[in-house]
Amino acid sequence: MKELLSIDDISVSYGNIRALKNVSMHVNEGDIVCLIGANGSGKSTLLKAIMGQEPLVSGTITFDGEEICKAKSIMTRKERHKHITTDLIAARGIALVPEGRRVFADMTVEENLDMGAFLVRDDKLIAERKEAMYDFFPILGARKRQKTRSLSGGEQQMMAIARALMSGPRMILLDEPGLGLAPLVIADIFEKIDLINKQDKVTVFLVEQNARMALRASNEGYVLENGRVVLQDSSAALLENEQVRAAYLGE
Repeated sequence: MKELLSIDDISVSYGNIRALKNVSMHVNEGDIVCLIGANGSGKSTLLKAIMGQEPLVSGTITFDGEEICKAKSIMTRKERHKHITTDLIAARGIALVPEGRRVFADMTVEENLDMGAFLVRDDKLIAERKEAMYDFFPILGARKRQKTRSLSGGEQQMMAIARALMSGPRMILLDEPGLGLAPLVIADIFEKIDLINKQDKVTVFLVEQNARMALRASNEGYVLENGRVVLQDSSAALLENEQVRAAYLGE
């Protein structure tokens, strides 16, 4: 199976605080991989690092065989002048759905989707993708002229996912898609994530505090504690792991 994303020994610091410590992970093309851990363990920082939003203190991140992020300490002078910015990373086929959705509240649903396609230059393709999103999330089609602030939390989360898909990504990073939502809404969101992976062939890297839901939805999982990877295994094995069951599954 082809390795699509490779995270190799990366560290990230906020001042004197080391948020990520020598983290290594991989995501194979076509998989759903989850990352679980407590609040403050570094999960969101990792996603930001993948998108080039947090500089690396050490290590590299590779996507589809090409380095997209590298610590300055190991960059050549030429590489420092050719720093890959977040928009260029997105253009290579990675989309992020941030924690808390981060919708454009005063824009309509349709305008939010247009923002997701800012790297797409083909108007016909943009129109086709919007219609596909309205088919996939019918509530968005029914409310495409409404201001986003009028949507429920679950509807906003669906729109945030649809906005990310407008760029036509090969991989989507999801940061706490179930945060603050009712159980039935979370189940619906995870059903959509499964369809995005299986029908649209989009690789998924899922960060989620609801460990049971995340592990059931994924092929492989990682556990992050205090900025370090402490466990890696198949999701099925992690569901049976006594350490995981005690710390994250409430058993």
